[in-house]
Amino acid sequence: MSMTARSSPQACGDRDEIFARIYDAIREVPRGRVVTYGQIAAAIGFPRHARLVGRALRSLPEPTDVPWHRVVNASGAVSRRPSDSDQLQRLLLEAEGIEFGPSGRLSLDHFRWDDPTDRPSTRFDVMEKD
Repeated sequence: MSMTARSSPQACGDRDEIFARIYDAIREVPRGRVVTYGQIAAAIGFPRHARLVGRALRSLPEPTDVPWHRVVNASGAVSRRPSDSDQLQRLLLEAEGIEFGPSGRLSLDHFRWDDPTDRPSTRFDVMEKD
């Protein structure tokens, strides 16, 4: 399947607009839950563009109201960074009740917020399961 203009971030708007959509989606993630970079990309209409989400998060201004720490990689781990922000991310998640195993990963089965891509909406409006 070829990439269409509709699925290409470069063809769908300017960087600031796309980053704003990413930040809005992340703001919807409830405390004590996480999402993956890929979930956010899919939620805003760009499946398979997880790295775009990473670029947006690296561009976040400080201070920010975006709970960036709630975005983890697909294996349930905090992505390593040159700065100490990966350690800060883990501390922030633990303060929200998220537990990490000995491998440094959290259980996505337990802590992942409902997948927004299984609904017709591209907004991150899925309610948390009990």
